[in-house]
Amino acid sequence: MGVTLDDDARQYLAAFEDVTGVDGRDCLVTDGGDSLLIVVERGGMGEAIGPDGSTVKRFEDRVDAQVRLVEDADNAEEFVANALAPAAVYNVTISENDDTVAYVEVAEADHGVAIGTNGRTIDAARTLAKRHFAIDDIQLL
Repeated sequence: MGVTLDDDARQYLAAFEDVTGVDGRDCLVTDGGDSLLIVVERGGMGEAIGPDGSTVKRFEDRVDAQVRLVEDADNAEEFVANALAPAAVYNVTISENDDTVAYVEVAEADHGVAIGTNGRTIDAARTLAKRHFAIDDIQLL
């Protein structure tokens, strides 16, 4: 499934790849450009973060924005779990009826982490899941 990026997102991804040397697959620009969510190629998370977070910090300094990274995945279940990290996700079940919904079992103590401040984490996960796997909604269990 192809992802269409606007000019700002493409420029952020180009800068990300320049700084980290890791392929960025998608970029969500939020909070008026103060925050970025970047989907990183599968297996590239460690390199993108760098020792003690130094690489991603260098990128944050360059773009003057807070950055959150999500690792890409080959299947919808793993992708949804990655998008909700660092919440402890036990299981993801995809239901395809009228809508495609991902039902996510999250540790009780991590429901707040999975939802995020003002719902930002789960909203971003929903947006990414829709763009990458045509998932209409994510529901926490």
